Amino acid sequence: MRGVSKRRQNVPPPPPPPPPPPSLKPKPIEQKPSTPQICSTETNTDSFSPWRICSRLISILKYLILILVIPPFLNYASLQREGPLLQPQEGQLIDVGLGQKLYLSCIGKGQPVVVFDAPTGMSSDVWLSIQKDVSLVTQACIYDRAGLGFSKKAFQNEETRPDKPWAQSTTGRMVDDLHGLVMEAKLQSPLILVGSELGTLNARFYAHIHNWEVSDLVLIDPIPEELFMEDVWLQYWYNELILHHQIRQFSAAIGLNRMLLITGLLQPAMTGENISKEFVMRQKYLLSNPAHLSTAVDEHFFINESISQVRDISHFKPLSSTTSVTVITGDHYDEQLPDSLNKVVFQFQQQFIAQNYPSVKWIRIKETDRRMIYRKPSDVAKHLKKLINKKRVKQESQ
Repeated sequence: MRGVSKRRQNVPPPPPPPPPPPSLKPKPIEQKPSTPQICSTETNTDSFSPWRICSRLISILKYLILILVIPPFLNYASLQREGPLLQPQEGQLIDVGLGQKLYLSCIGKGQPVVVFDAPTGMSSDVWLSIQKDVSLVTQACIYDRAGLGFSKKAFQNEETRPDKPWAQSTTGRMVDDLHGLVMEAKLQSPLILVGSELGTLNARFYAHIHNWEVSDLVLIDPIPEELFMEDVWLQYWYNELILHHQIRQFSAAIGLNRMLLITGLLQPAMTGENISKEFVMRQKYLLSNPAHLSTAVDEHFFINESISQVRDISHFKPLSSTTSVTVITGDHYDEQLPDSLNKVVFQFQQQFIAQNYPSVKWIRIKETDRRMIYRKPSDVAKHLKKLINKKRVKQESQ
């Protein structure tokens, strides 16, 4: 024990602890210039900061997506629901060949049967008041050309059928469709064909080809062929009128027309005597229907081809001498056009009548223009009923 205690006494004491190191000051971190992050998650109170700009751009993009997707979708869904409900009950869809269906409405009884053909790019609704008035004395029929109103357009693979040599939305094709409709509906001939604007081209073409089926032509504001050789008229038709219809078609395709109609910023163009609520609803439906408006654009665009077809058939097969022709016009062609354009139309209408129908009966209705068929339908119907009664008296005397 004593030896152990001695060894312990000989152990050297532990070394003293090292002095504390001097305080180390942290070296300043060199800040590298940071690149600005456009869509940084850090908020910034500066109204012009990249974060706020990015936030606003994203909000604008969201609204654009809502505007471009939701209104067209809702418009399409509404059109699918409204179409069957708004189709007049007295009308029907008739198959004119290979599944293409045209809308036809006939009311009244008797002969001669009167068939109405609407102005350029318009549905048969324009004739409703006149049809109702004329049906008191005979059978009156209105129809929608392919793609307009409630009629269906031909399928894409049907546009080049060998038995349909004419292009879509031209007079030749429209007359082929109308003839098929007359045959399928079993309308009794001879007919009285009443056309307005483009409808006058169709009526004339029909009378030249199927002359044994037509007894009388009534041309309301006929389109003279030479009119489309005038630069001032071509500029108006192709640079202003067609552009207007193209904008309206695009507006309908994105659902904007329906929104404008709901807010009252857009109103149907057809106004006049005894306009019913159903009539107004159908016009709003058509203004929201891009398919209808697309056909309206095509009919305006191919008007020169239609005129060429009528000019050719007139040379190859003259109008029958037994077919009487009546022309009805107003004080001017369109009260909304400048006087210079109205004078040009009137001048060429005079030349057209003198050259093609020198013995025509020309009726002028005062204080009206080409819209007379739905703004003053009673004045037009009055002259049509006179013609029908005169025709009946002549037939009875024979």
